[in-house]
Amino acid sequence: MRIFIGIDLDDEVRTKIARFLDGVRGFARDARWVHADSLHITLKFIGEQKPEWVEAISEHLRRVQGSAIELRLGGHGFFPTAKSPRVFWIGIQAGPELAELATTIDAAVAKLNIPREDRPFSPHLTLARAVGGSGSPQWRKGDGPNSAFAVVQKRLAAMGDLEFGTMTAREFILYQSQPSPTGSKYTKLERFPLP
Repeated sequence: MRIFIGIDLDDEVRTKIARFLDGVRGFARDARWVHADSLHITLKFIGEQKPEWVEAISEHLRRVQGSAIELRLGGHGFFPTAKSPRVFWIGIQAGPELAELATTIDAAVAKLNIPREDRPFSPHLTLARAVGGSGSPQWRKGDGPNSAFAVVQKRLAAMGDLEFGTMTAREFILYQSQPSPTGSKYTKLERFPLP
């Protein structure tokens, strides 16, 4: 099973982002756009695990302590850079609690020999990936100037700041990811409250 841990969006924020996606999707037809119902904030990507390990991971996640987190979604950017865009994303602003939660989750699953993150937590919401490109925010061999999102960048420059609203994250979720030619399907395996 391919799994990851994340935060779901509330309906109001998701609806605003869905409307935005409907307006810009046509400006980068070759990109792989995320379906609005699949949008989430990734806290920890784990990857392929045997089904019997998923319960052990859940058990460790049940011990994670945290509290509700206020999030503001707005702004945008491109990974690894605007001149070499592979990923188009929306920014997430939050207090230190969000990064602390990601670090705590990382430490909890590391006890099961799942590799720790080797880069600081960078909260974002992926909207699209260039065809054939990695979703990683880090610079990769072969990255260089490209025009994958050129029209999107021009349109965004004319629009000004993007704001999609605020929400309160009251839980984090263990997801299963099932890749398919039409985009990954995400199944919520277990929810963990943030009181």
